Amino acid sequence: MLASMIVTDAEAIRRIAGRARRVAVLGIKSEKQALQPAFYVPEHLASAGVEIVPVPVYYPEVTTILGRPVVRTLAAIEGPIDIVDVFRRPEDLEAHEADLLAKRPTVVWLQSGIRHDALAERLSAAGIDVVQDRCLMVEHRAARAAGIKP
Repeated sequence: MLASMIVTDAEAIRRIAGRARRVAVLGIKSEKQALQPAFYVPEHLASAGVEIVPVPVYYPEVTTILGRPVVRTLAAIEGPIDIVDVFRRPEDLEAHEADLLAKRPTVVWLQSGIRHDALAERLSAAGIDVVQDRCLMVEHRAARAAGIKP
């Protein structure tokens, strides 16, 4: 088994994005915020056939996003997750560390503009691959253009 790591290689990142089948989106926005990346990135993935599991941080009244039932914690998600796509400010990430470790996704993906090196090191040490400061939608499109599929 390969050791987990913080993934920086462009081709490896593209393969991760292209092969994802099931993505939990931590910090997803609802349809009312459709112009924000935390909504349109997972919307793009869903339109490309990726199963999205919405995990909003706010919006307690919302029960579905993108036609999928909302889950309030990562640990409550049934079954495996390929990627947890994170839309949270760096200073808010440590509050989600225990939940990330409890779920143990294959990859934690911190969206464009989001880096937290200490958290990334701890997740990697726990056997979870980490991608930082990259847009999953952009990388997924590039993967599909390169013929990478799940």
